[in-house]
Amino acid sequence: MNKEYILYNLKEGLNQLTNTIKELESGSEYEFGDYIVDMTHLYHHINTAWNAKNSSKLESDKCSEIDFRNWRNFPKDIDMSD
Repeated sequence: MNKEYILYNLKEGLNQLTNTIKELESGSEYEFGDYIVDMTHLYHHINTAWNAKNSSKLESDKCSEIDFRNWRNFPKDIDMSD
């Protein structure tokens, strides 16, 4: 398990989530388009934390274009049907 890369992505996701909550609570001109961008960024890091959990340090450091695209997708090995 690549704990370093998992932690990096979870921390990035937490920062994004915290900022999104602050924006929503602030009463600012936070629009739906802003929400889409922020949630996409959040999901990117959460999904990458899961999907790249078994990547090597070299793979995560290199992060090829293919890995980047695959890792950011919603996990296929999690059953959310319950």
